[in-house]
Order: sequence, then C-alpha cells, then structure tokens
Amino acid sequence: MALLEYNEIKERKIIVYENQPCEVMESHVARTQQRKPQNQVKLRSLTTGRTFTTSFQGSDKAEEADITKRDVTFLYKNKSEFWFVDPKDLKNRFKLEEKLLGDASKFLKDNNTVTALVYDDGDEEQIISVKVPIKMEFLVKDAPPSIKGNSANSGNKPVTLENGTVISAPLFINIGDNIVVNTENGEYVERAQK
Repeated sequence: MALLEYNEIKERKIIVYENQPCEVMESHVARTQQRKPQNQVKLRSLTTGRTFTTSFQGSDKAEEADITKRDVTFLYKNKSEFWFVDPKDLKNRFKLEEKLLGDASKFLKDNNTVTALVYDDGDEEQIISVKVPIKMEFLVKDAPPSIKGNSANSGNKPVTLENGTVISAPLFINIGDNIVVNTENGEYVERAQK
C-alpha cells in the first residue's frame, strides 16, 4: 500500500482514515501566508456511508487503501437487499445493502455484470462499493404519450426504465424505445442504435 503526501489526497482516491476505507469526495490545498499549507478534504466512509471533513497538514501522510476490482452479476432486488453472484462460482451468492450501493442501485439490471470494489484490510476481504458502466442501455417501460407537433421543442418528460428508475427524457421517447443513460448523473444521452 502506498503512502500519499498531503497534496496527493485528491478526488476519487480511496484512503484508509481511522481504520476504514474512505473515498475522497472533495479536496482543496490552502496555502495562506502565515500558516503552513494544508489539504482540506471531504471524505465518505465506504463502510458506513457517512461523510465528514478533515484536513491534512504538510507533514501528514495517508495510506492508500488496497482495493481490487472483481466482476459480479446482479441477480435481483428484494426490498432493500440486492443479491449478486460471482460469475465464476454460481454457488457464491451474496447480498449487499442499498446504502452501500448508493446511486449505482438505480441502474442495476437483472443478470447484468458490474464491477465490485473489494477492500482487503489484511484480515478479511469486504465489498465496499459497486461501480456500473458510465453509459448503459435501458428499455423504456412507461412514458406519457407524445403530443403531436411537440417533438421539435427541447422539452423533457419523465420516463420509467425497465428497472423502475424514473429519469427525464426528450418528448419524442416512447414506450418500447431503447435509450442510453449516463449513470454518473442519471441523464438521458441518446436513443440506442438498433
């Protein structure tokens, strides 16, 4: 595991802070005239989901978390439990809570392979996050009807995707259309190519 200098602790890095893996959400290195430089960071604990702020002084170092990536297949959702399986060992089924998945839970599709981030603290391995592809294709399950002659306007309407997620899409999108969605911001990208 690498040690990061105070100014190397930047967005999207995963560090060990107070014995738990934390993702750096924001960072700002402040250099005032009379004080030593410091890095003010906003961290999100990947085990509890709690966000908090702290600062690292010029002499501080942070340990980069030992994270590995592993493919897992999403099976189904039961209330707030999301069930996955290891594609190499179909008997290895496990559940993850919705709070651990965060926004990724809105874009999971049955039998879709996603990337699990696994943290190894030396004693045991633990899945701390699931990453879905940035762009994913979905079938539109429900959409209000289009008003004739209104498709040229740049208006949007709410549409329901095959997994129940509701997003805003252009007026010309109808039930049965396949669309591409940006999973980072939940926005419509384009109609999928047939």
